[in-house]
Amino acid sequence: MAMLLHEVYDPILKQELVRSSHFPRLRYMGSKFKVIPYLTSILARLNFETALDAFCGSCVVGYAMKEMGKQVTANDFLHFPATVARAVIENPGVALTADDINHLLSESADGRHFIQDTFHGLYFSDEDHAFLDSIWSHIESMPVYKRELAIASLCLAVSRKQPRGVFTITDLRYDDGRKNLHRSLRELFLIAVHDYHRVIFDNGKQNNAICQDVFTIDPAGYDLVYFDPPYVPLHDDNDYIKRYHFLEGLSVYWAGQRIMEHTATKKIEKKFTPFAYKRTIRQALRELISLFRNSIIILSYSSNAYPEEQELYDILHEEKNDIEVFAVPHSYSFGTHATALRRQVNEYIFVAR
Repeated sequence: MAMLLHEVYDPILKQELVRSSHFPRLRYMGSKFKVIPYLTSILARLNFETALDAFCGSCVVGYAMKEMGKQVTANDFLHFPATVARAVIENPGVALTADDINHLLSESADGRHFIQDTFHGLYFSDEDHAFLDSIWSHIESMPVYKRELAIASLCLAVSRKQPRGVFTITDLRYDDGRKNLHRSLRELFLIAVHDYHRVIFDNGKQNNAICQDVFTIDPAGYDLVYFDPPYVPLHDDNDYIKRYHFLEGLSVYWAGQRIMEHTATKKIEKKFTPFAYKRTIRQALRELISLFRNSIIILSYSSNAYPEEQELYDILHEEKNDIEVFAVPHSYSFGTHATALRRQVNEYIFVAR
């Protein structure tokens, strides 16, 4: 069924997406950074001006569509990805000035110590935890795009310092020798600001970032929708909160988040999504595709997930008649050390019109 994308991949387009090649890479489960050249070569052949990236995650796909000159709405039901989307997709080019950065790095405005108290002995040093509290004392009063850019940079910094980029561990047992693991969060924050400054720009369109349950989004007005839902793995789980709870909490300074005090990692409560379970994934996909049936639908899914290719095709075919399926070879790594296991799978890209 699947056509190998190498047959239609356009290397010229890859060279045109210069900004996307510099997009800050977050070690985020399911990130499509490596698939972007293939995906954008497909998108370039489709007629659309407005697009919804419904599960924006690392935000690299929505950002690539922004670079292609499209009007993009990026959504995620977690606050952290929505914050990044507001900083780099909705943001029309607002950057942090030298005065802004000096203000952010100045002495705490109110002496807060929530992070120092809550996460003492976990993840980072006392000095780093104090830095997070201090910088947040200044962030809340900033204008929207500067605020979101500062938060996104802060989250990128803590992700780069955490082994494997996940918060299921609280020590350096997976120290792979990367310099970032031993840099201060202050230094990593400044590097992250520089990295985000390289990619913010105005594409002349009214882009938008939202944080909603995908089923509450008004489907009208999108020529194309891109779906990259959490994949239901054959083994393990796809729990983003378990892995990235610290980023989710940090993005809102844990406002409205319930910390599970009995857990060793001080994670926050998991948000339910029907895309996470075998018993609910089929119906969730059916409802999603039906909701956006009037748009071109692009669906990404992995060959090592559930349901399988044929069933995904059949579900799409309930609403769409013209369906193409492309397979992109992709490697998933389990761990970051030299002996980490890698599994070669296909990333399926379904195009339904």
